[in-house]
Amino acid sequence: MEKKKKFAVVLAGCGVFDGSEIHEATMTLYAIMKNEGEYEIFAPDIAQNHVINHISGEEMNESRNVLIESARIARGKVRKLDDFKTADFDAIVFPGGFGVAKNLSTFAFDGADCKVNKEVKRVVEEMVKSGKPIGALCISPAVMAKILEKPVLTIGQDEGTVKALESMGATHKTTGHGEIVVDEKYKLVTTPCYMLDANILHIAEGADAVIKAIFRLF
Repeated sequence: MEKKKKFAVVLAGCGVFDGSEIHEATMTLYAIMKNEGEYEIFAPDIAQNHVINHISGEEMNESRNVLIESARIARGKVRKLDDFKTADFDAIVFPGGFGVAKNLSTFAFDGADCKVNKEVKRVVEEMVKSGKPIGALCISPAVMAKILEKPVLTIGQDEGTVKALESMGATHKTTGHGEIVVDEKYKLVTTPCYMLDANILHIAEGADAVIKAIFRLF
């Protein structure tokens, strides 16, 4: 029996406004299994930028850890991103959520002048160097635009975000629900998810399209 392809999934906390978008994370994991792959979940062991009340949208006076929060989605089975070894995986996927723009990078605050977490930068660069595919959902392509030189990608249709990505050197393609853009050079697959006015069915469709495209790139 052929060995299953192994995916690393990188999370940024738990919750759309300050961590990973839970629908996107869950549907990514589901798509990997549905397409007969397997996965391990990673997250950086860092302080979360801030904590948002997901009912009111207001900032809360408390602190949380990105790795510990990501463990909520991972059901406890999460590893420090520092421990990621490229040789152990066939592909890597980044679901979206504001945590990507607040914890994995500073894109939410600094736009095109953002900085990227050093471990996130390392794992992306190592995967590219090894010729292994990368999936990026929702706002995660913004991180790829900062790390990679002139990638082709999509975040959907949001003009402000598109302008920021293009100022970082990316070529943006406009997409709708469930559509993907594949950059053959970097083996980078992107889809808009909740960057559009989407529902969970659209998220499932987009995640599945990303994973199917990655399997075609192996």
